[in-house]
Amino acid sequence: MIEQFRLKNGIRVMAEHMDSVRSVALGVWVNAGSVFETGKSEGISHFIEHMVFKGTERRSASDIAAEMDAIGANLNAFTAKECTCFHVKALDEDLPKAVDMLADIVLHSTLDPEQMEREKGVVIEEIAMTEDSPEDIVFDRASEQLFDGTPLASEILGAEENVRAFTQADLRAYMDRHYTAENTVIAVAGSFEKETLLKLLESSFGAAKRGERRGAPDASIRNGFRTALVEKDVEQINLCLALPGEALGTDAYYAQAVLSNALGGSMSSRLFQRIREERGLAYSVYTYPMAYRGTGSLCFYAGCTEGQAKQVLDLILSEIANVRKNGISEGEFVRARQQLKGSYLLGMESTMAHMSAIGKTALLLEKDYDLEATLNRIECVTMEDVRTAAERLFTPNAAAFCAVGRLGRVGEALKRAAEEWWKEYGRQA
Repeated sequence: MIEQFRLKNGIRVMAEHMDSVRSVALGVWVNAGSVFETGKSEGISHFIEHMVFKGTERRSASDIAAEMDAIGANLNAFTAKECTCFHVKALDEDLPKAVDMLADIVLHSTLDPEQMEREKGVVIEEIAMTEDSPEDIVFDRASEQLFDGTPLASEILGAEENVRAFTQADLRAYMDRHYTAENTVIAVAGSFEKETLLKLLESSFGAAKRGERRGAPDASIRNGFRTALVEKDVEQINLCLALPGEALGTDAYYAQAVLSNALGGSMSSRLFQRIREERGLAYSVYTYPMAYRGTGSLCFYAGCTEGQAKQVLDLILSEIANVRKNGISEGEFVRARQQLKGSYLLGMESTMAHMSAIGKTALLLEKDYDLEATLNRIECVTMEDVRTAAERLFTPNAAAFCAVGRLGRVGEALKRAAEEWWKEYGRQA
């Protein structure tokens, strides 16, 4: 059972005691991500995530690493479009150290200017690393095109020129706006004693300032079809078609997840079988749903050689049209729904997974997470739900197509094929 508490300053605490484990996972979830950034501030949430590990008023960067290594704990963080999470997993006996460390880096980082200059180089290298991954590029560009004109189009890492220009004052001002008690959820899952946990959290996080709750900015997708062709000297052509999808936490999201699994979520899926197994045209082909507050996306990806690219795209588009018209078979439906349930349960077999589900649900949806309710929502998806989802999703009001690679003449042919699909199946504004 998940229990909810509030610290005196207003921070919400979501805690789930798990029997038969010796670990405890804690996460500090902050309502700060790339959707809250514009222009020259793009990338600041991610840069702050890096900087909090570079020293606090009590610990140097090497102290932070050494103290966590000394107890075998795993301390890390990530930045997403809609949130930033700082998390630690440790033995239950080391709970005091884990809580103290998280509070120290989140609330008391010095953001030292000297360390900032060094870390700018690290983040710029991270940006460069993504440019070496055509799969990352094609997803990023397709997402930018689909969400063009909305906060979801912002890149999490930001641009190199932004990173170089960040100052200590910029970081402090951003943290003052977003790193507040009302904007924070602490999620805990694993082995702990409740009263001890609450005392530790109150004493360690009591210094968090109150502030205004930051609502999610509007991310309504603009109608129309947009394309991006990116020349890159790589061996394969990377293709991505991005369509508007269902929002986080909605019943429709689960019908979309079953549909996505049937089309490209497993080795038995249509696209994997038609494109890889039956024709040998690609090694990697799959679908990828993403859900946010109020909106989402459903992406189709394939990587293949130049000579196969047009045929692969035609097969993807024809399967989308086929499922839109005829739906999926009962066998496909049963397999896809069971695979979704099985993979979800397998993914939840850790304290970190429970902590993540609890924290994300509380922060983004302002709801209590319920594993049994989630499984029930999967099991309640029907064939009719999936058919309805296919008709809605595959008659989109917006879409984006991106290709990355040595495109040459094939680039325009790919673009034309995607545009023709849009003319036939897209809802024209």
